[in-house]
This record gives sequence, C-alpha cells and structure tokens, in this order.
Amino acid sequence: MESAEPTSGYVQSLARGLMVIRAFDESRPEMTLSEVARATDLSRAAARRFLHTLVHLGYVWTDGRVFALTPRVLELGFAYLSSISLPEIAQPYLERLVAEVHESASVSVLDGPDIVYVARVPTSRIMTVSINIGTRFPAYATSMGRVLLADLPAAGLDTYLSEVDLAPLGPHTITTPAQFREELARIREQGWALVDQELEAGLRSIAAPIRDRSGKVVAAVNISSHASRTSPEDARRDFLSPLRDTAARIAADLAVAPASRAISR
Repeated sequence: MESAEPTSGYVQSLARGLMVIRAFDESRPEMTLSEVARATDLSRAAARRFLHTLVHLGYVWTDGRVFALTPRVLELGFAYLSSISLPEIAQPYLERLVAEVHESASVSVLDGPDIVYVARVPTSRIMTVSINIGTRFPAYATSMGRVLLADLPAAGLDTYLSEVDLAPLGPHTITTPAQFREELARIREQGWALVDQELEAGLRSIAAPIRDRSGKVVAAVNISSHASRTSPEDARRDFLSPLRDTAARIAADLAVAPASRAISR
C-alpha cells in the first residue's frame, strides 16, 4: 500500500503502524485481526504485532476478537493543531464555505483602527481594489470590523470613536458616533453584522465573530457579494447559517492551538 519509494531515512515499521491506524474509518470502525490484515496487505502475524503494540500504547482497544481505535488517537491530530496559526486553521474552512455559497470569504483581525486580512478565498473581483493577505480597511465600514469592534469594552470603544473619523466611504456609510454605537449594540445582541454598501458602492458583506477559548472575539469571518447578485434578505437567508457554522469550526480548532501562535499572521 506504500505509494512512494522509501528514502534512506525511511522507518518501515512506523509506516506500517500508521497504516494500521488509518485502516480504521467510518465504514470500518471495528475490525478483526483478519480484516486488518486484509485492509493493510499485511500478514496476520505482522498485523497482530502492530495491533498489540497499539493496544499497549493505548491507541487501540480490543475485546480479544475485534479491534477499534480509542480517543487517544486524537492526540496525534492535537499535535498538528497545536503547531498552526489562525490563517492555516481558517483556510480549509474558507475553501469549504466558498464551495458551498459560491461567493468570496475572508478572515480578518483588528489592528488599531483597521481590519487586516489574514486568510481569503476569492471567487470573483467585486471591489475596485484588489484584496490580498495583509490588505487593510477601516474597521467601522466593514462587517468584520464591526463584529470585532462590538466586542470591545466600553472604554475601548470610547477610545476608538474618539480617534477615528467616520468618513463616508460608500453610499450608506454610518457617519455619526451615536448611530454607530446603536449598530454595534444590535450586532452584539444578534451575534453577526451585515454591511450594505458602506465600504464601497455595490459591495454587501455579512460577518460572524470567531472566539477564543475564553469567549473573546479574536477574529472575524465574512462572505462578500455584489449587490446586484445578493439582497440583504438573500444574505441573511443563504449565508448566515453556513457562515456561523464556519466561525464555530474555526473557533473549535483555535481553542486547541497555543495562544502564542494561534492569532499570529
């Protein structure tokens, strides 16, 4: 079953042990010794040695006839998740989201008065400027910025509003602090933000917060679309549920990543 030529540092016994673990899946959660041997193309004697080693290490359980993986195998995935950062965690979930809704999706973090894009999967260009990793926009005029700002403590929001100029960037930009505070209170209560042509004419986006293990909003994920394709009602109906599911999945993986690396860009 090995598809590549072994290199000089290749450890065949390790490869075969991992092959035994991978043989268990949704269709084969439990197997007998003979079934494991067939699934891995190992001899019964070799399969028995690997299975009993894995039982001894706690990765496999047996009642003497059938074998099954134990929750301890999750440690192997945990080691990977513990070494990666927010963009690496988010990217595959964004790809899945875009494949489902057929619109662009992004993840950003708050950096001073701006949001900074840290992960993105585009479908088509819907803005006059190109969006790439590292692109910055004023937080107040974006859906992701608003879910991030909505989580600020009162003093932090006061400081933000005292320093930012709520300049009109699109035809519907909120430009008064009082109205902006009202909008953030609504976002805080409902748990998501919809921005309709406030950053740029023709651009609509909807965003949800990504929380860390303590519940603090540390990033945001959005779906953006052109106003000619998606009405505000369409965005709420078609995008909100998969968007919030994506935010929850990213947050779940983020919860097991070390804080020192998880939000790094």
